[in-house]
Amino acid sequence: MSLKKKKIIYLVTKGNWGGAQKYVFDLASEMAERDNYEVVVAYGEPYGELGEKLKTAGIRTIEINGLGRDINLLGELGVARSLWKIFRGEKPDVIHLNSPKIGGLGALIGRLCGVNKIIYTAHGWTFNEKRPMWQIILIKYFSWVTILLSHKTIVIAKKEYRQVIDWPFVTTKKLVRIYNGIKPIYFLNREQAQEIFAACLPKRQDKVSNDDLVIGTIAELHKNKGLKYLIKAFRRLVREFENQPNQKGDLKLIIIGEGEERAYLENKLNKYGLNNNVFLVGAIDEASRYLKAYDIFVLPSIKEGFPYVLLEAGLAKLPVVASDVGGISELIRDGENGILVEAKDDDEIEEALGVLINDEGLREGYGRTLYDEVKSEFSFEAMVEEVEGLY
Repeated sequence: MSLKKKKIIYLVTKGNWGGAQKYVFDLASEMAERDNYEVVVAYGEPYGELGEKLKTAGIRTIEINGLGRDINLLGELGVARSLWKIFRGEKPDVIHLNSPKIGGLGALIGRLCGVNKIIYTAHGWTFNEKRPMWQIILIKYFSWVTILLSHKTIVIAKKEYRQVIDWPFVTTKKLVRIYNGIKPIYFLNREQAQEIFAACLPKRQDKVSNDDLVIGTIAELHKNKGLKYLIKAFRRLVREFENQPNQKGDLKLIIIGEGEERAYLENKLNKYGLNNNVFLVGAIDEASRYLKAYDIFVLPSIKEGFPYVLLEAGLAKLPVVASDVGGISELIRDGENGILVEAKDDDEIEEALGVLINDEGLREGYGRTLYDEVKSEFSFEAMVEEVEGLY
């Protein structure tokens, strides 16, 4: 007699690709391979790479019409009705919520439908974003309610844990810190990656050569990623680099990712005359495989939780410059395995990148140290074991 499978529904607000979506995909695909789970993933607009990857993996998906990042009252009522129908029809044993919007609505409807276990992963608290004070207060209130309605809330960094553990009725029984874990990555070599980049660029743009020193990032083109500050700093770095003697190549910046700020960033590049030095190559499937094309990885974010891209950069043995936000300082220790900078400070970004540009030995040392730590402390298997224990 076979045992009844435990049904898990993973929910995430957007069906595109980012850190939360990678987290959902990795967990869902792992659990789907096990005999004791039935896995479903539900997500909202825009429908994109997440859904395609899940369908390729043979995982059943549900698209929730009207669910997106923007908030409007009528839309939320429609989403609430959709969640009610999904939970009543699917009768899940566990719902695992990801991202603030689906977290609050999902936890409430899950409680009303009598779901046995409601898990919420907070991928960075949105009240840490720069917003009007009334919005921050409102977001904190809804974050608090989401924690209370969930049986367990996973935070992905100690800093995020400390921010909420003293809230009323929030106890250690409600909250747990589980770091993101990462699977092995099969990297392309530098030449292969650069060929792919070249194919993504307009013919009018210069290409990247082996002699170039390449700074790079993987990021959604969104204001939270702080890319305008990186471009401003990079503009000055290009001038400094060009004035150095005995340079065989050029200084290049490659940004993998797509998003709503593309037009704004393209205008900045035109204004600064950087079109032959900075390349917006768009979204690329399995972007982490191309990291060997970089000499330095940079993440100038204004808001983060515990970003996968830094774990990926570590496996690629890249030196890292990153903003000291969210849980980043729990991975990157300034002066030991990378350099931390103040968010939105283009002067600090310029200085940190300048140090690494001019010191190949330091680049290699930071890269090796970060690689060793990611391999030993942030395994995917350890993360899955901790999360599964909550189900």
